[in-house]
Amino acid sequence: MTTPRRTARRPLAPRVAAPREPVDPARIGRRVVRRRAKGMDAGAIAAALEEARFDAQQASRHEDLADDVRGPAELTEWERLAQLLADAAPGTVYDPDVDDVAQAELAADAAAAVRQAELREAAWIAARADELQALRELGTLEQADPRDGDEAVRDELTRRAGGYVQADVDAWLAHALAAHLGHYRDPAAREAAAGLLPPPVLAHAALLAELAHLTPGTDVDQLAFAARLATTEPEAAGDLATFLARARSSAI
Repeated sequence: MTTPRRTARRPLAPRVAAPREPVDPARIGRRVVRRRAKGMDAGAIAAALEEARFDAQQASRHEDLADDVRGPAELTEWERLAQLLADAAPGTVYDPDVDDVAQAELAADAAAAVRQAELREAAWIAARADELQALRELGTLEQADPRDGDEAVRDELTRRAGGYVQADVDAWLAHALAAHLGHYRDPAAREAAAGLLPPPVLAHAALLAELAHLTPGTDVDQLAFAARLATTEPEAAGDLATFLARARSSAI
């Protein structure tokens, strides 16, 4: 009797966190000044500037505040706002919504937030791709349920393989989509899959779903021909699934 070969089990890759942008005390200080200054006229801002100068003078006497950057940033911002209103028409009050400097900083912050979100998503995709690769090596991929975002992970695995179609991953996703497994239990996820997965995978899933109605209880391994048909003739596989669906509706 042949002893089955055992594959060494290795831990799945942890989810990697993208580096976070460090806290900027100077930026926080500027925002605090702008919030406080909103609606102030030139006189009120001048008074606030004098107060900030006094606070800066007091802070300069303390060695433990030598490395403080927020205080000087607040003082500089009060000075800028004072000059801004000095150059404006009499009676003008400060409005951060029309402050070009403030708006430019907000735009930069928004762009940085988008970049951070992209980095977090890329890190998750890479970690999830490592996880699915480990499951493939263990021969247990078919036992896992797909998660939201695995369509992008499929693309990452294909990229890593040099553009080669990952037949086992495609079959896994098609079966999960047909059987409504994992995040595909949600109709919205199934609908979104139509724009995220390539035609062969969608045709395979549709054909599997109809064959499951035609022959309930059939093991997915017995339907391997559906994957071959969907891969070589995705349009024909889709047409066959549509035909079977219509036949089933007519029989009801």
